[in-house]
Amino acid sequence: MPQRIIVPVADQTGLEARLAEHFGRAPYFAVIDLNDALEIVQTQMVENVGAHTGGIKQAHDNIVKLQPKAIIVYGMGRHGLQAFNDAGITVLKANADTLSQVISGYKKQTLEELTEGCPHAHRE
Repeated sequence: MPQRIIVPVADQTGLEARLAEHFGRAPYFAVIDLNDALEIVQTQMVENVGAHTGGIKQAHDNIVKLQPKAIIVYGMGRHGLQAFNDAGITVLKANADTLSQVISGYKKQTLEELTEGCPHAHRE
């Protein structure tokens, strides 16, 4: 079954884009569509127009509308994690620095599910 994954990134350099440290403040989200063989069909960079500022806008609301199967992040806050869980979206913990590396981890199923949010999502 085709799958969509979303990864917060710091720049628009395609598959070599570096992951953003903070989910809600990521400048862009990479939207990756995979076919049944988990090959990349399409990659697009979407500006984070919902960067959160004191709860006024929430990035996760916009991501849920894109209907991903999974999101790959270094970490995220409790409210964002709960919103994705409620929407049936799996949140996975990134184990690499670039978009291509985390996509590889996703394909190999080496990424762990993120089960706890933190007050501020920072990389360990």
